[in-house]
Amino acid sequence: MSEFILEMKNISKEFPGVKALSNVNFKVKRGEIHCLVGENGAGKSTLMKVLSGVYPFGTYSGDIIYKDEEQKYKAIADSEEKRIAIIYQELALIPELTVYENIFFGHELMNKKTVDWNKTIVEADKLLKKVKLEVNPSTKIKNLSVGKRQLVEIAKALSKNVELLVLDEPTAALNEDDSANLLELMRELKKQGVTCIMISHKLKEVVAIADTITVLRDGATICSIDVSEKRISEQEIIKYMVGREIENIYPIRNKKEFGDIFLEARNWTVKDVESERVILNDVNLHIRKGEIVGIAGLMGAGRTELALSIFGNTPRYEIESGVIMVDNVPVNLRTPKDAMQAGIAYVSEDRKGNGLILIQDIKYNISITNLDKLEQNLVINENEEINIANEYRSSINIKSPSIMQKVGKLSGGNQQKVSIAKWLFAGPKVLILDEPTRGIDVGAKFEIYSLMNKLVEEGMSILMISSELLEVLGMSDRIYVMAEGKITGELSAAEATEQKVMTMATKSMEV
Repeated sequence: MSEFILEMKNISKEFPGVKALSNVNFKVKRGEIHCLVGENGAGKSTLMKVLSGVYPFGTYSGDIIYKDEEQKYKAIADSEEKRIAIIYQELALIPELTVYENIFFGHELMNKKTVDWNKTIVEADKLLKKVKLEVNPSTKIKNLSVGKRQLVEIAKALSKNVELLVLDEPTAALNEDDSANLLELMRELKKQGVTCIMISHKLKEVVAIADTITVLRDGATICSIDVSEKRISEQEIIKYMVGREIENIYPIRNKKEFGDIFLEARNWTVKDVESERVILNDVNLHIRKGEIVGIAGLMGAGRTELALSIFGNTPRYEIESGVIMVDNVPVNLRTPKDAMQAGIAYVSEDRKGNGLILIQDIKYNISITNLDKLEQNLVINENEEINIANEYRSSINIKSPSIMQKVGKLSGGNQQKVSIAKWLFAGPKVLILDEPTRGIDVGAKFEIYSLMNKLVEEGMSILMISSELLEVLGMSDRIYVMAEGKITGELSAAEATEQKVMTMATKSMEV
């Protein structure tokens, strides 16, 4: 028996006009945690889709050897039958169904011709204990946090007696506590004999958990490193990923001079319309011209709710009290259009669901926020629209064949650049960035950080929400920390540390 549970030999895969994989070789030892890293577009997810049968045998060249046998999967069901499971970044759970229904969806436990629901609940409870998730199996998925949904996905995989578990960006949407819990679970699964492949851009986690690291770049294998024999630093991984040194992932800003206060929230209290629960309680904050202000906090602290309520998302939120001041003038921001007219733009944390129109091209997505600027005699000036889209494509380095490329076909990093370009075209004075680098690689992160620095040097104000604490510390001039809908602390860049921020983020609101 080979020491390798999986060998992918000389895998090549082409799409129209693009060679996604070029003779990739990838070997995974039995019972190890193997991390697959690379920039967006390097071919990581494509390689795993070849493995799972999403791209069936015949649509690629090369060989898949699994458990010493050549495999020719024609569909996902074929790989699942061999006890391979893949959990994608966009979780495949049905919100309206219960936890136990989701875990056994598609492979229900039957009693003759009917589903044995009692056995299903009992077995689901056992699996939840195995992944250390304390929830009632009858809970609906829509009522669970993202971190808990991730654990349900793993329980679902374990229900199929998985031997090889692939996790694509499993911690991208998780806070630090949930991420740590998930990594600990992966170590437990390893002890139980489950082999794990993890795709991740969070290199700190990769270094902490990997037994072996394989780096892909431009669809080719760059190297595989046995971490048990040779420890590796994040900087070394970055060098292999991007083909060059990145000395400081958080680029130094040339100018740090701030103007007057431009945006201010005073005693801002907001209630959720559906639950009638107060989600923001007496929030006070301000942003000066040319300043990057970071918002830190754990999941559920109210960070995104704060951003959306400022941006005029009032159908969902009811303003109980307080006022928003723009350039020292009170404003009534009842709709996003009101916010845009006041000079405020919001880049959503969910670029695929809320930020972009994936079936449309780059040009369309950029121009949609400011069609008035392109209007000429009640008609859109298409030549001007093309010129503006090309300018943004060039200035912020959107990597695509042309501005006519469908946004859904772009990598995560380039989608995020389009999402930012879209709002820059609206001409904002305050840019709210909600998780600006979620799920994108280190090279694209560096480009977005550099763009942020350029924008504030030109006088724009940026409010940045991030679950990555090091990102908040590395990019912010000041930091507000939130917990349970309140501001629990404010720190300058000079005095902020991980410990101070986490202490404030976990501060109890009980008197």
